[in-house]
Amino acid sequence: MSLKLIHSPIKALVWKVEVEAGQPIEEYDPLIILESMKTEIPVDSSLSGIVREVLVKEGDSVEENQPLVSIEAAL
Repeated sequence: MSLKLIHSPIKALVWKVEVEAGQPIEEYDPLIILESMKTEIPVDSSLSGIVREVLVKEGDSVEENQPLVSIEAAL
């Protein structure tokens, strides 16, 4: 089992969570939508697999490089 963490690219607010634990995803699927300075910033998956844990919730403030989602990589 290989877990990968997806991190926030910037300091922002979590505007929308697009996935939930246990959900299968494909590379480039949207995971989280961040909002900074009235701009929406999508955070997409960099791999295919299963969402193991969503580490933030809508309305949370996140720092740059903060883990957002853990994904178990598909074999």
